[in-house]
Order: sequence, then C-alpha cells, then structure tokens
Amino acid sequence: MFRSKAVLLVMLSLLTSGVVVAGEDRPEHFKGLPADTLVQAVANFSQYNRELEVFIQQDNLTPQDMHEVHMLTYTLENALAKIQAELIALAEPLEAVHLASERAEPETVKTQGRVYLDNARQIIE
Repeated sequence: MFRSKAVLLVMLSLLTSGVVVAGEDRPEHFKGLPADTLVQAVANFSQYNRELEVFIQQDNLTPQDMHEVHMLTYTLENALAKIQAELIALAEPLEAVHLASERAEPETVKTQGRVYLDNARQIIE
C-alpha cells in the first residue's frame, strides 16, 4: 500500500513539474511501447521502472546498457504522458463529487463518484 501511495505521489508531482516527454522538445528516434489505455500505461510504467532499476543498481553502465536505458525511456515517457492525461481527467469527476457534496446532491455524488473511482482504481487500489 505504501508503494502505491508513493507511486501516486510521484505521478501527481510530475503533473506540476513540467515533465518533457518524447517529441515535445527533441527529435524522436524510437517510439517506445504505446500507452493507448490507462491500464496499458500503468503496466508499462511498472515494468519499465523495474527494468530501469536493474540498470541504475549496476556499478558500471556499458555503452550497450546506456542504449537500452535510452530505448526504455521512450516507453516510460509514453506511459507517463498517458497517466498524466488520465490524472488530469480525474479532476473533473472529483470536482463534481466535491461540489455535489456541498450542495447535498447525493445522486451526483454517487454517479460521479463511481466515474472517479472506476478510473482512479486503474492507477492505485
């Protein structure tokens, strides 16, 4: 549970950090794996972070290691871009729940709360 919260905090901090993703400020030579859905993005994010961890724990990185790290960062950037977009989209139903709770609108709390939780649970349980 702590790890999931830590991941969520990192992702939320990236929303405000101005992260540059592939293709924004530099030419892209690798595509990386796609992140067409939130589920796919979270899976790639988890897997490729584990792969990056293996490299950064090594004492020395060879030129081939550096190439592998370079290539896997494209997949991580794709995943982060999708996760970032989905987190931003989560704000809308959450705000609807917030406002409905102030206005004592239980049906809106329930419907928008379901929308929010269905999407939020794809990121963190």
